[in-house]
Amino acid sequence: MKEKILLIEDEQDMLMALTDRLQSERYIVESCRDGREGLERAIRDPFDLIILDIMLPSKNGFDVCRGIREEGMVMPILILTARLQTIDKIVGLKIGADDYLTKPFDMYELMARVEALLRRAPGRPPGPRGTYHMGSLRVDLRRVEVLRQNEPVSLSCREFQLLTYFVEHPGAALSRGELLREVWGFSEDVFTRTVDVHVAALRQKLENDPKKPEFFLTVPGLGYKFSDAFLQQGFLAGVSDRERLGNRKQTRLKRK
Repeated sequence: MKEKILLIEDEQDMLMALTDRLQSERYIVESCRDGREGLERAIRDPFDLIILDIMLPSKNGFDVCRGIREEGMVMPILILTARLQTIDKIVGLKIGADDYLTKPFDMYELMARVEALLRRAPGRPPGPRGTYHMGSLRVDLRRVEVLRQNEPVSLSCREFQLLTYFVEHPGAALSRGELLREVWGFSEDVFTRTVDVHVAALRQKLENDPKKPEFFLTVPGLGYKFSDAFLQQGFLAGVSDRERLGNRKQTRLKRK
């Protein structure tokens, strides 16, 4: 079954072009032109990917992205922006987006990014996954869930993918190029600060003191290393976004 994509874009011409292109690749596409409606649908209905414009009526794309992550949804989010400032891209990544494209863009590049995001979506683990305990942290790769002192931590899809790669390669020195290739699907010769931005976000959310990290260690001149000093592993069955949404709906029905 082909993946289901929610397209949130207010420009009619762009909306039609994107819809036609995605449907030609046999994706199931639903769309809306309003930020508030987009957020409601993203939370209410199961989607495998969201393509989100920044400049939207009623609620901008940053707020929509933040709202989706606050609801615990982990589907990939691809941001489209006409803004050229680097700070806008960094803000998008920090609040939970997994990738971005600057308008105007080539449709072939869009499709490549869509395929890469779907291929690495946490709802489809490639092999046996388990639960990792690091001090007060618990990372459940099957449930796509992170707890810190028994409280849930909201991570973007890409942040969770990066965390997964780290915990599955404990103690290994990982270059930025390797992380770009394995987590983002980018060529190693691409120059970007994306890895550093996401590692900084993980430190901020998961370290006791982000300025003195215990888990995400810098390897000077190379990249990063995930410390295995606190790592313990177990195995649990998990649920996807779709199952999580279904359980949430059942709970609401019972309450009624």
